[in-house]
Amino acid sequence: MSSAAVDGLLAYMELLKEWSGTYNLVAPGERNFLLVRHILDSLAIASWLQPGSLLDVGTGAGLPGLPLAIINPEMDVTLLDSVGKKIRFIRHVGRVLQLSNIHPLQQRAEKLDQPFANITSRAFASLQGFAAAIRPCATESTRLLAMKAAYPHAELEALPGWVNVLSVEKMAVPYLHAERHLVIMALEVTGH
Repeated sequence: MSSAAVDGLLAYMELLKEWSGTYNLVAPGERNFLLVRHILDSLAIASWLQPGSLLDVGTGAGLPGLPLAIINPEMDVTLLDSVGKKIRFIRHVGRVLQLSNIHPLQQRAEKLDQPFANITSRAFASLQGFAAAIRPCATESTRLLAMKAAYPHAELEALPGWVNVLSVEKMAVPYLHAERHLVIMALEVTGH
């Protein structure tokens, strides 16, 4: 990771702390654990991204999309949330850090119809809800990356037939003593 990326991540953490009280971006008890629980956790999925664009659905304060955009300046990252104040915060971060590769968007996922190479979700919905919401902007080559804490047995069972689970990866987040999993999926988009 470049020193510019490290500086960008540290600056983003400072902005997150500064704006969290007013904009309710992270719970007060979480603000002392931003590096491990939010930044390192977000970066843990980087090796599973395929080349091309990224859509972060229900991005909230920009997680995992902003940390991934900071370390991948060549990747086009669309940060999607329906809450205006969160998108305003992300726009501010983009201006302060001069991130030309981010596209904050206040909208619901179901209304998007452009295709993306990768679509992530950190705390957005159930696996079924996530797949259904992003269906209009996924092609058969789109990789869906859903971040989960415990292994999501029930959610995996509830998935419809048009969702293919490629793998469920156990993630090791440095210094985070909690279970983390990444569900990697693809959609069958023919006939929908």
